[in-house]
Amino acid sequence: MKITEIRTHRLIGGTVDGGWSRAHQPHDDLHTLLEVVAEDGSVGLGSVFTSSALVTAGIAQLEHLWRGASALEPDVTCERLRQASFWQGRGGTLEHVVSGIDIALWDLLGKACGQPVWRLWGGAHRRRIKPYASLLFDEPDRLREKLQATVARGFRAIKLGWRPFGRVNSAYDELLVRTARDTVGPDVELMVDAGGSEEFWPHRYKWALATAHMLAAYEVTWFEEPLCPDDIDGYRRLTENAPLPIAGGEVLTRRQSFLPWLAGHAVDVIQPDATKCGGIGEARRIAQLAEDHHVGFVSHGWNTAVGLAADLQLAASLPVARYVEYLTPAPYIDSLLAKPFTLDDEGLLTIPAGAGLGIELDRDALARFAGK
Repeated sequence: MKITEIRTHRLIGGTVDGGWSRAHQPHDDLHTLLEVVAEDGSVGLGSVFTSSALVTAGIAQLEHLWRGASALEPDVTCERLRQASFWQGRGGTLEHVVSGIDIALWDLLGKACGQPVWRLWGGAHRRRIKPYASLLFDEPDRLREKLQATVARGFRAIKLGWRPFGRVNSAYDELLVRTARDTVGPDVELMVDAGGSEEFWPHRYKWALATAHMLAAYEVTWFEEPLCPDDIDGYRRLTENAPLPIAGGEVLTRRQSFLPWLAGHAVDVIQPDATKCGGIGEARRIAQLAEDHHVGFVSHGWNTAVGLAADLQLAASLPVARYVEYLTPAPYIDSLLAKPFTLDDEGLLTIPAGAGLGIELDRDALARFAGK
């Protein structure tokens, strides 16, 4: 069965502030959904963490490769796309586009077989998993309100990131973390994301090490992106000397880019984003490399409902998986599915067991977000 068409859907009107210094507005276009259509009319869903203009251009650039390619062989089709576009950049937009196609092809194959993706990969090591709510830091009073609302929704793990953490002074950073811990209490896990991939990130190893010691005193689960994303030597030193786990890797694409980070133990937790790094097939290979190098793996997911569904399928299939990232509040997650995700009484997400990714889009919601 061959691929005959790839459709794209821009998402606007519900874009979450990412904390960048030039903060994106709700009308901005940062996520794109795509549908891979096979010759029998069946459709697979994918998600790309890249604007629709770039995704559309990438699909057009790759059209002579994907049109007529197998719709039921995700690894073969996507590796051909990756290899044949090697001279176009070895990452960036085209690898992001391949990521969405890969996710959609696994969804399509699962539907063709009547099985969830995790079963195609050999089975589920777990049927539920803990989501950590992913949200931005804020001024102490507003931060307290955000955290109270998040805990009330049932989350038992929360990651706080970006501004104003790391942008004022160390005393203010500690005030924010102390406010968070005092608000959620000792039984809710806290992670901290400094946002070192922000443009012109000013902090270096000694700041990160001092901050890591402060975070450890508040029993923070991990310290994410404390350094510039290309400072692999700094990450190695920090991972070796910090008193808590160090996480990173969301900006990397292609498994080859992850190898020096894993082989050199530059992080304790590697965080590929399946909507950018090459898809869930590529993310699964990275997870296997991480396990072989004794490095933890947690998917990065500044995401849509389709991306979250892909991360859940991946987490089910891995021998060791503790969390999935759950961006919240996020209209592209909370309002895009016919049956939205819900947490159970223990704060866990049930991993979909339906065919493919196990989800169905709310087409009316999709049309609204696409501005139609």
